[in-house]
Amino acid sequence: MAATRTETLVEVGPKVVYKVLAAISICHLLNDMMSSLLPAIYPLLKTSFNLNFAQVGLITLTYQTTASLLQPMIGYYTDKKPHPFSLPVGMGATLIGLILLAAARTFPALLVAAALVGTGSSVFHPESSRVARMASGGQHGLAQSIFQVGGNAGLSFGPLLAAFFVLPRGQNSLAWFSLAALAGMILLTGVSSWAKNHAEGWKKFSAKHDIDKPPNLSTARITASIAILMALLFSKFVYLASLTSYYTFYLINKFQMSVEDAQVHLFVFLGAVAVGTLIGGPVGDRIGRKSVIWVSILGVLPFTLLLPYANLFWTEILSVVIGLILASAFSVIVVYAQELVPGKVGMISGLCFGFAFGVAGLGAAILGWLADLTSINFVYLVCSYLPALGLLAAFLPNIERPGVRTIHQEGIAE
Repeated sequence: MAATRTETLVEVGPKVVYKVLAAISICHLLNDMMSSLLPAIYPLLKTSFNLNFAQVGLITLTYQTTASLLQPMIGYYTDKKPHPFSLPVGMGATLIGLILLAAARTFPALLVAAALVGTGSSVFHPESSRVARMASGGQHGLAQSIFQVGGNAGLSFGPLLAAFFVLPRGQNSLAWFSLAALAGMILLTGVSSWAKNHAEGWKKFSAKHDIDKPPNLSTARITASIAILMALLFSKFVYLASLTSYYTFYLINKFQMSVEDAQVHLFVFLGAVAVGTLIGGPVGDRIGRKSVIWVSILGVLPFTLLLPYANLFWTEILSVVIGLILASAFSVIVVYAQELVPGKVGMISGLCFGFAFGVAGLGAAILGWLADLTSINFVYLVCSYLPALGLLAAFLPNIERPGVRTIHQEGIAE
């Protein structure tokens, strides 16, 4: 079976370059781990700076908005003029942001630090997505999942590091994580060299095998489909924002849990998100991306509706199930959007990541404001209906080329 699969993939293009995918996945882990430290230390910042929930949401909004506004613009620019060595430069912005976050003594300084970390992410994601596609060997869903699972793993490590390293030692200990940013800069320099050396080969391969061939759809249909994908991302990431930003407060408020125990529960949820991300892309390569999108967004609805009424035991179970199902959609949505608008990998990746970050930040701010007015429990009751937007997936066109899927299916079957 393994030999047959290798022979089949060689017929349509180069092999998957796993060492490159592993490198950018590790860097994604480092990038998102450092980013996730910010929401993970919200309880510490809330006490130290005497913040209300609206101010906590504003910190998230600042980080997410910086990334949201810059990512599509950076992607659009690098589609025309690729700059692979921008990757270590972006990680450098994250390094500076972390040091400032460790040293901040005022609320405006926290906002500036959050903006710098967001800028680093805005440079990292579009160019890394382009490198992942170059290293995919034609298995775009698999490559995007490997790339994204690093980010989700990083998001899951953030709360643990916050609980057992930052919280006991205080805000200043965040400066130690600048070493992780430095390690990321070194790795990304190697990735950038590989991308520069293989850019021309990927361009010839794409032209030979019509990888960037546009779908047979009108401009209006493509625009409408992108709008639907953005609505699905809105549903997914606002709901995830309710968990990543306020899950610890929810557990502390409803079940009188300690901050450390609540961070462990957040780690478990984010670990489930990482596993779901890894599964989604390869499944989409095999059964079709539209099917995965449909099941992932709408399929999580029964579980989100139950969560606000669950006891602690079932809250733990439901949060894991929600993380697994909901996370499987993102890598598939990114690749589906790339296939809708071929040749614009950076712009589309930047749009998807940027929009996701933006709506998550806006959602966090609004949900924080709502929590101040009502309660954290009410926030989760409102958010439980968001996955109903998954019904919109029924209006997405079928754009996948049967030939590519047949190749993957034959390799698996034999």
